[in-house]
Amino acid sequence: MYGELRRLAARRLAHEAPGQTLQPTALVHEAYLRLVSEEEENGAHWENRAHFFAASSEAMRRILVDEVRRKRCRKRGGGLARREIDSINLACPEPREDLLALDEALRELAINEPTVAQLVQLRYFGGLTVAEAAEVLHISSRTANRDWAYARTWLKDKLESQGSQHQVG
Repeated sequence: MYGELRRLAARRLAHEAPGQTLQPTALVHEAYLRLVSEEEENGAHWENRAHFFAASSEAMRRILVDEVRRKRCRKRGGGLARREIDSINLACPEPREDLLALDEALRELAINEPTVAQLVQLRYFGGLTVAEAAEVLHISSRTANRDWAYARTWLKDKLESQGSQHQVG
């Protein structure tokens, strides 16, 4: 029966879309394991040869459907095209000059306005909202909004005077 199951699997896989990675032998083995585990769990047995092949083909169908679902699943990269590793730049990017200019401007702002500089740091680099940053800095949301507007204007002027293209906001 193994030979017949393998031929059945090969015939079924021949009709699958290109890129199918499951081999007939693996499909037969997986189907057999499912059939045996089902037999042990439910006490099922096959009445005759036709019943066995019907159960086997059902197991193979489920395996193939599961395989397609697995491949299409986003978690497994479904819908994404493969790229050669040589075409991907794996080196760390060089520090952006405008980010360095922003850092320098923030250092200068911190000398005269440390709370405002901390607000910018929390908003820009920490991703906090104005309300969240206000809570961290123990200031009112109104003060934080006013300081944020001031910081954006001050930084914009400072960065433009330095020739940087960086935008805060």
